[in-house]
Amino acid sequence: MDKRKLGRSDISIAPIVFGGNVFGWTADRETSFALLDRFVEAGFNAVDTADVYSAFAPGNEGGESETIIGEWIASRKRRDDLVILSKVAKWQKHKGLSQANIMAAIDSSLKRLKTDHIDVYFAHEDDKSVPLEETLGAFARLVDAGKVRVLGASNYEAARVEEALTVSEANGWPRYEVLQPEYNLYARGDFEGPLKETAQKHGLGVVTYFSLASGFLTGKYRSKADIQGANRERMLGGYFDDGGKGQRILKALDAVAKDTGAKPAEIALAWLIAKDAVTAPIASATSVKQLDETLGAAKVTLSGEQMRVLDEAGA
Repeated sequence: MDKRKLGRSDISIAPIVFGGNVFGWTADRETSFALLDRFVEAGFNAVDTADVYSAFAPGNEGGESETIIGEWIASRKRRDDLVILSKVAKWQKHKGLSQANIMAAIDSSLKRLKTDHIDVYFAHEDDKSVPLEETLGAFARLVDAGKVRVLGASNYEAARVEEALTVSEANGWPRYEVLQPEYNLYARGDFEGPLKETAQKHGLGVVTYFSLASGFLTGKYRSKADIQGANRERMLGGYFDDGGKGQRILKALDAVAKDTGAKPAEIALAWLIAKDAVTAPIASATSVKQLDETLGAAKVTLSGEQMRVLDEAGA
């Protein structure tokens, strides 16, 4: 398995990151263990989670995903086989990026994960109510203490990333090394442009979320009728009320899938993997069969013409 360096850090990851938001939500403990087993056995190593996962699910409080990952690590004794990405700032229990909150949140996450360090620790969202000096100083102390190896920023605007990099350099602190933006074949505007330019200028790693647009890019949902009454109706409804963009993308995915013999989801992920600014997309699965199909994207090589077709469909 070819691995890619995360920015200028000493961490390398396989070209697909497992989205651990499903652990303790749409995948129970037993299923989650089976998914992690298969993921690692297939040669992949990076798992994305957050302290807030999955407080949004009925009956959950938050911390469920980290807890399951920690129980898997304790059961399998394979901590060194995982690169763990986790986040702070969005959970009401540990909201924001103040020094006090970061210090409390990291210890809670480490306890749930049953480990002494997190490989990549993200600010899950920007917190403009706290000076960057306070946030970045706190993160620097976590790195110095060995609790975190590398820092990342999710849902940040380009200007704030630039400002954060300047503050870190001025103080001799570890910088944000990885960005985690929303980016996929459908939603391109937030990343393509200043944020991508910033990532390339500074050699930052990029790990994308919503890589399959909440399942729309799997090709499973072809019309509003396919999502009516389903949990995804709220998330996917807009893809069918966009003047035809979504249908153009599905048509392009179908055409390239036919050419390659791959599935639409594999094509959508392969498109991201092939993008020069992207280190790896995040993708989740709730069954081993679905996971195998998802990981197949790492074996798909798209031609220049196929990339052009997909680029134009999603423009």
